[in-house]
Amino acid sequence: MTLRLLEFLATLFAGIFAGAALYVTFAEHPVRLSFDARTAVSHWAPSYKRATLMQAPLAVLSSLSGLLAWLHGAGTLWLYTAVLIGLVVPFTLIVIMPTNRRLLESNPDLASEQTRLLLVRWGNLHAVRTWMSLAAFMGDLWLVTAA
Repeated sequence: MTLRLLEFLATLFAGIFAGAALYVTFAEHPVRLSFDARTAVSHWAPSYKRATLMQAPLAVLSSLSGLLAWLHGAGTLWLYTAVLIGLVVPFTLIVIMPTNRRLLESNPDLASEQTRLLLVRWGNLHAVRTWMSLAAFMGDLWLVTAA
């Protein structure tokens, strides 16, 4: 693979991830929170499961492409953006996953205030992931256009 292709792929995957994350943060989740807790969590669960199938591979592929670009001679900033988008994965597994598990419990009191608070917490945590991916994408985009 050529260096330019690796840089393009890192940027493309980060951009798709960031775009999807922005949509969830600013459109989907706020609408979800406008419903009662039972309806909101009933919508969140299948949405979360489907999004995971898309977003986890995008973060890994962007990070891997950026790391390979750096190893093939791209500047150190490629390493930084690759690490930043890659950190989305452990952030999700370590920081967000406990909230995810509580929301996915088989018999939670779906109508409770606790469920609503968990959904709000999830949205705030997801926003961190959104900003991380957006920063990585903007860095990649700048690097691609500056070359």
